[in-house]
Amino acid sequence: MSLPAALSDTTLDKILSRFPVTPTEDRELTSAMGPVGRIRVWRGDGPVAKVVNVSLVVPPIGLDSHMIFAFTGPASGVPHFTLDSVANGENYAFHLDLIPRIDLATSLSYLDTVYEPLTPLYQGVSTREGLTPAHLTPRQYALMSPWMLVSRATAAAFEGIGDAVDAYLEHWSALVEKGVDAAGTAERDAAHRELLFSPEIDPVWKQTVRLLGEEQSESVRLALVSND
Repeated sequence: MSLPAALSDTTLDKILSRFPVTPTEDRELTSAMGPVGRIRVWRGDGPVAKVVNVSLVVPPIGLDSHMIFAFTGPASGVPHFTLDSVANGENYAFHLDLIPRIDLATSLSYLDTVYEPLTPLYQGVSTREGLTPAHLTPRQYALMSPWMLVSRATAAAFEGIGDAVDAYLEHWSALVEKGVDAAGTAERDAAHRELLFSPEIDPVWKQTVRLLGEEQSESVRLALVSND
Protein backbone atom coordinates (compact mmCIF):
# COMPACT_ATOMS: atom_id res chain seq x y z
CA MET A 1 0.00 0.00 0.00
CA SER A 2 1.27 3.47 -0.87
CA LEU A 3 2.14 6.07 1.77
CA PRO A 4 -0.85 8.32 0.90
CA ALA A 5 -3.28 5.40 0.89
CA ALA A 6 -1.99 4.09 4.21
CA LEU A 7 -2.28 7.49 5.90
CA SER A 8 -5.79 7.99 4.51
CA ASP A 9 -7.03 4.51 5.38
CA THR A 10 -5.67 4.67 8.93
CA THR A 11 -7.30 8.05 9.52
CA LEU A 12 -10.60 7.02 7.95
CA ASP A 13 -10.73 3.84 10.05
CA LYS A 14 -10.32 5.91 13.22
CA ILE A 15 -13.22 8.17 12.26
CA LEU A 16 -15.51 5.31 11.29
CA SER A 17 -14.76 3.32 14.45
CA ARG A 18 -15.38 6.31 16.75
CA PHE A 19 -18.54 7.84 15.31
CA PRO A 20 -21.84 6.15 14.36
CA VAL A 21 -22.15 6.54 10.61
CA THR A 22 -23.61 4.14 8.07
CA PRO A 23 -22.26 3.47 4.56
CA THR A 24 -24.67 4.78 1.94
CA GLU A 25 -22.58 4.89 -1.24
CA ASP A 26 -19.62 3.01 -2.66
CA ARG A 27 -19.08 3.74 -6.32
CA GLU A 28 -16.27 3.06 -8.76
CA LEU A 29 -14.88 6.00 -10.68
CA THR A 30 -13.79 5.36 -14.25
CA SER A 31 -11.97 7.11 -17.08
CA ALA A 32 -10.99 6.27 -20.64
CA MET A 33 -8.17 4.24 -19.05
CA GLY A 34 -10.64 2.13 -17.05
CA PRO A 35 -11.25 2.12 -13.28
CA VAL A 36 -9.30 4.91 -11.57
CA GLY A 37 -10.76 5.16 -8.08
CA ARG A 38 -13.76 5.14 -5.75
CA ILE A 39 -16.05 7.47 -3.89
CA ARG A 40 -17.48 6.25 -0.59
CA VAL A 41 -20.01 8.05 1.58
CA TRP A 42 -21.22 7.43 5.14
CA ARG A 43 -24.07 9.27 6.86
CA GLY A 44 -25.02 9.62 10.50
CA ASP A 45 -27.74 11.06 12.73
CA GLY A 46 -25.28 12.18 15.40
CA PRO A 47 -22.76 15.04 15.52
CA VAL A 48 -20.90 13.64 12.49
CA ALA A 49 -23.44 13.96 9.71
CA LYS A 50 -21.47 12.79 6.69
CA VAL A 51 -18.09 11.33 5.76
CA VAL A 52 -16.83 11.37 2.18
CA ASN A 53 -13.75 9.52 0.96
CA VAL A 54 -12.52 9.96 -2.62
CA SER A 55 -9.54 8.00 -3.91
CA LEU A 56 -7.98 8.38 -7.36
CA VAL A 57 -5.12 6.05 -8.25
CA VAL A 58 -3.84 6.31 -11.83
CA PRO A 59 -0.35 4.80 -12.23
CA PRO A 60 0.05 5.83 -15.92
CA ILE A 61 0.01 9.50 -14.90
CA GLY A 62 1.64 8.97 -11.49
CA LEU A 63 -1.43 10.04 -9.49
CA ASP A 64 -2.18 8.57 -6.05
CA SER A 65 -4.69 10.83 -4.27
CA HIS A 66 -6.85 10.18 -1.20
CA MET A 67 -9.24 12.72 0.34
CA ILE A 68 -11.34 12.56 3.50
CA PHE A 69 -13.97 15.07 4.57
CA ALA A 70 -15.87 14.47 7.82
CA PHE A 71 -18.74 16.94 8.05
CA THR A 72 -20.49 17.90 11.27
CA GLY A 73 -24.17 18.87 11.32
CA PRO A 74 -25.43 21.86 9.30
CA ALA A 75 -26.07 23.99 12.40
CA SER A 76 -23.08 22.77 14.43
CA GLY A 77 -20.23 25.00 15.54
CA VAL A 78 -17.78 22.09 15.44
CA PRO A 79 -15.39 22.35 12.47
CA HIS A 80 -15.37 19.93 9.58
CA PHE A 81 -12.28 17.67 9.44
CA THR A 82 -10.34 17.20 6.24
CA LEU A 83 -7.25 15.31 5.14
CA ASP A 84 -5.78 15.12 1.66
CA SER A 85 -2.81 12.80 1.10
CA VAL A 86 -1.26 12.71 -2.34
CA ALA A 87 1.65 11.33 -4.32
CA ASN A 88 2.42 12.46 -7.84
CA GLY A 89 5.29 10.34 -9.01
CA GLU A 90 8.05 10.79 -6.44
CA ASN A 91 6.49 13.96 -5.04
CA TYR A 92 4.21 13.98 -1.99
CA ALA A 93 1.76 16.50 -0.59
CA PHE A 94 -0.79 16.74 2.19
CA HIS A 95 -3.52 19.07 3.39
CA LEU A 96 -4.87 18.88 6.95
CA ASP A 97 -7.37 21.24 8.55
CA LEU A 98 -10.33 21.80 10.83
CA ILE A 99 -12.60 24.01 8.72
CA PRO A 100 -14.24 26.78 10.80
CA ARG A 101 -18.01 27.08 11.03
CA ILE A 102 -18.23 30.71 12.21
CA ASP A 103 -16.42 34.01 11.66
CA LEU A 104 -13.06 33.67 13.40
CA ALA A 105 -12.29 37.38 13.41
CA THR A 106 -15.10 38.09 15.87
CA SER A 107 -14.95 34.91 17.95
CA LEU A 108 -11.99 34.89 20.32
CA SER A 109 -13.45 32.22 22.62
CA TYR A 110 -13.98 29.95 19.60
CA LEU A 111 -10.39 30.53 18.51
CA ASP A 112 -9.12 29.70 21.97
CA THR A 113 -11.19 26.52 22.28
CA VAL A 114 -11.03 25.13 18.77
CA TYR A 115 -7.67 26.25 17.41
CA GLU A 116 -5.27 27.60 20.01
CA PRO A 117 -4.49 24.10 21.41
CA LEU A 118 -3.13 23.22 17.95
CA THR A 119 -0.73 26.16 17.80
CA PRO A 120 2.44 24.45 19.18
CA LEU A 121 1.98 21.51 16.81
CA TYR A 122 1.17 23.77 13.87
CA GLN A 123 4.29 25.85 14.47
CA GLY A 124 6.46 22.77 14.90
CA VAL A 125 5.24 21.03 11.76
CA SER A 126 5.57 24.20 9.70
CA THR A 127 9.34 24.23 10.27
CA ARG A 128 10.03 20.55 9.65
CA GLU A 129 12.76 19.59 7.21
CA GLY A 130 11.52 18.23 3.90
CA LEU A 131 8.34 20.35 3.74
CA THR A 132 7.89 23.15 1.21
CA PRO A 133 4.93 25.49 0.64
CA ALA A 134 2.04 24.23 -1.44
CA HIS A 135 0.84 26.30 -4.38
CA LEU A 136 -2.50 27.61 -3.14
CA THR A 137 -4.06 30.94 -4.01
CA PRO A 138 -5.01 33.55 -1.39
CA ARG A 139 -8.68 32.78 -2.10
CA GLN A 140 -8.13 29.13 -1.22
CA TYR A 141 -6.34 30.05 2.00
CA ALA A 142 -9.18 32.41 2.91
CA LEU A 143 -11.68 29.53 2.87
CA MET A 144 -9.73 27.42 5.35
CA SER A 145 -8.41 28.03 8.87
CA PRO A 146 -5.13 29.78 9.72
CA TRP A 147 -4.08 26.47 11.34
CA MET A 148 -4.27 24.58 8.06
CA LEU A 149 -1.22 22.43 7.41
CA VAL A 150 -0.65 22.19 3.66
CA SER A 151 2.72 21.36 2.14
CA ARG A 152 4.62 19.48 -0.46
CA ALA A 153 6.87 16.88 1.13
CA THR A 154 9.73 14.51 0.59
CA ALA A 155 8.95 10.86 1.19
CA ALA A 156 10.66 10.99 4.60
CA ALA A 157 8.77 14.12 5.64
CA PHE A 158 5.48 12.64 4.46
CA GLU A 159 6.10 9.47 6.45
CA GLY A 160 6.61 11.61 9.55
CA ILE A 161 3.39 13.60 9.25
CA GLY A 162 1.23 10.92 10.83
CA ASP A 163 1.68 12.33 14.32
CA ALA A 164 0.22 15.68 13.25
CA VAL A 165 -2.71 13.99 11.53
CA ASP A 166 -3.40 11.95 14.67
CA ALA A 167 -3.21 15.04 16.88
CA TYR A 168 -5.55 17.09 14.70
CA LEU A 169 -7.96 14.16 14.46
CA GLU A 170 -7.93 13.52 18.21
CA HIS A 171 -8.52 17.19 18.97
CA TRP A 172 -11.36 17.33 16.44
CA SER A 173 -12.91 14.12 17.79
CA ALA A 174 -12.90 15.54 21.32
CA LEU A 175 -14.60 18.71 20.05
CA VAL A 176 -17.24 16.57 18.34
CA GLU A 177 -17.91 14.59 21.52
CA LYS A 178 -17.90 17.55 23.93
CA GLY A 179 -19.49 20.09 21.61
CA VAL A 180 -18.44 23.69 21.06
CA ASP A 181 -20.04 26.72 22.67
CA ALA A 182 -20.95 28.23 19.31
CA ALA A 183 -23.53 27.59 16.64
CA GLY A 184 -23.11 27.77 12.92
CA THR A 185 -25.96 28.11 10.47
CA ALA A 186 -27.02 25.81 7.67
CA GLU A 187 -27.06 28.80 5.31
CA ARG A 188 -23.45 29.74 6.08
CA ASP A 189 -22.32 26.15 5.80
CA ALA A 190 -24.00 25.68 2.43
CA ALA A 191 -22.49 28.90 1.06
CA HIS A 192 -19.05 27.99 2.44
CA ARG A 193 -19.11 24.51 0.94
CA GLU A 194 -20.11 25.88 -2.46
CA LEU A 195 -16.94 27.98 -2.36
CA LEU A 196 -14.71 25.26 -0.90
CA PHE A 197 -15.58 22.97 -3.80
CA SER A 198 -15.96 25.61 -6.48
CA PRO A 199 -14.32 24.87 -9.86
CA GLU A 200 -13.74 28.61 -10.18
CA ILE A 201 -11.57 28.64 -7.04
CA ASP A 202 -9.93 25.20 -6.87
CA PRO A 203 -8.15 24.15 -10.10
CA VAL A 204 -8.25 20.50 -9.05
CA TRP A 205 -11.77 20.27 -10.47
CA LYS A 206 -10.52 20.99 -14.01
CA GLN A 207 -8.09 18.11 -13.62
CA THR A 208 -10.87 15.90 -12.27
CA VAL A 209 -13.07 16.70 -15.26
CA ARG A 210 -10.23 15.77 -17.63
CA LEU A 211 -9.80 12.45 -15.82
CA LEU A 212 -13.39 11.46 -15.02
CA GLY A 213 -15.49 13.50 -17.42
CA GLU A 214 -17.98 16.21 -16.53
CA GLU A 215 -20.75 13.95 -15.19
CA GLN A 216 -18.66 11.88 -12.78
CA SER A 217 -16.64 14.87 -11.63
CA GLU A 218 -19.80 16.81 -10.85
CA SER A 219 -21.25 13.86 -8.94
CA VAL A 220 -18.15 13.81 -6.71
CA ARG A 221 -18.32 17.56 -6.19
CA LEU A 222 -22.02 17.43 -5.28
CA ALA A 223 -21.37 14.66 -2.75
CA LEU A 224 -19.06 17.10 -0.97
CA VAL A 225 -21.26 20.16 -1.35
CA SER A 226 -24.58 18.65 -0.34
CA ASN A 227 -25.81 18.14 3.23
CA ASP A 228 -28.02 15.30 2.00
